[in-house]
Amino acid sequence: MEARLKGLSNGGSKPASYSDRIESIKFIEEDEVKEWVAQMEPEIMVIVVFADLDPWRSMSYVVRDVVVVFGLAAVAAYFNNIVVWPLYWIAQSTMFWALFVLGHDCGHGSFSNNAKLNSVVGHLLHSSILVPYHGWRISHRTHHQNHGHVENDESWHPLSEKIYRNLDNGTRTLRFTLPFPMLAYPFYLWSRSPGKKGSHFNPDSDLFLPNERKDIITSTVCWTAMAALLVGLSFTMGPLQVLKLYGIPYWGFVIWLDLVTYLHHHGHEDKLPWYRGKEWSYLRGGLTTLDRDYGLINNIHHDIGTHVVHHLFPQIPHYHLIEATEAAKPVFGKYYREPKKSGPIPFHLLGVLISSLKKDHYVSDEGEIVYYQTDSKMTAN
Repeated sequence: MEARLKGLSNGGSKPASYSDRIESIKFIEEDEVKEWVAQMEPEIMVIVVFADLDPWRSMSYVVRDVVVVFGLAAVAAYFNNIVVWPLYWIAQSTMFWALFVLGHDCGHGSFSNNAKLNSVVGHLLHSSILVPYHGWRISHRTHHQNHGHVENDESWHPLSEKIYRNLDNGTRTLRFTLPFPMLAYPFYLWSRSPGKKGSHFNPDSDLFLPNERKDIITSTVCWTAMAALLVGLSFTMGPLQVLKLYGIPYWGFVIWLDLVTYLHHHGHEDKLPWYRGKEWSYLRGGLTTLDRDYGLINNIHHDIGTHVVHHLFPQIPHYHLIEATEAAKPVFGKYYREPKKSGPIPFHLLGVLISSLKKDHYVSDEGEIVYYQTDSKMTAN
């Protein structure tokens, strides 16, 4: 199975202006070959070509991660000492995050060409870490379809100045003061972001269409079953053991999820635009996303830091993202922002996160191309 990108030129020598660089995107599916075509400029087109998805390869990653998850739990429970538990919590929270990423492939349909297989595996993986699969899948689809749009984006979108000014001090502190933003995901699932209403568990939420009601009910039932299982285990194993084996790694997973997803869209040394109205397009929004290097964690969490190509072409499976990105770089040119190389552990990203939370507070209520602005009072505090 091969993935490749190539640039096509019509021979034009005049570069396109910034506002004209993105024209269209469409998806073409043929018998045994898939093509994703994206025109970046009048002179440049990106084509991603690869054969059908490999469900056996995808399942091999699931088996690998599940074996590691149970193996880590068995080792920690066996030794059960103060030295092993902190190491376990770090490792297991990372593995929970890896499970989420594989379920993320299911949600995009990049796990396999079989929708039922994607749904079953996605439910098993996401329910096991208390994520409502279909509720997440649909809102995440909204995020991809509207990435980079001030109002319509769904994930870590900026607050308009009006919404920001109307936040109470407590909410403002929780959103911009560590560690609280890195613990936000479960609360987002229940009530979304400031300025938006609805819940990922409620089939009547504005997030969903009427014909998606059964999907949401199914995922909510699966989530409830997992929660009930944890309650039952707390009676048989004891609540402290469940907290050590599952509860603490769960919150570590939440931190991973919030950290990675935030840094996909924030924290670049150059200010990146957000769009409204006619200035927004799918490709323009996608090109404001960022790749990040996580060192040794790259392989563990399935190269999710290779994010720009994923946002433009979410049907590419995670195991082809690196080669697709390498092929795309010459075509993307200046619109691709090379990530800073990481050491074995990506400690440098903590500084990026802290810096962004101190200055990326809101965007203007007006204008079709806007940039983050800083609340000087927040910075002073």
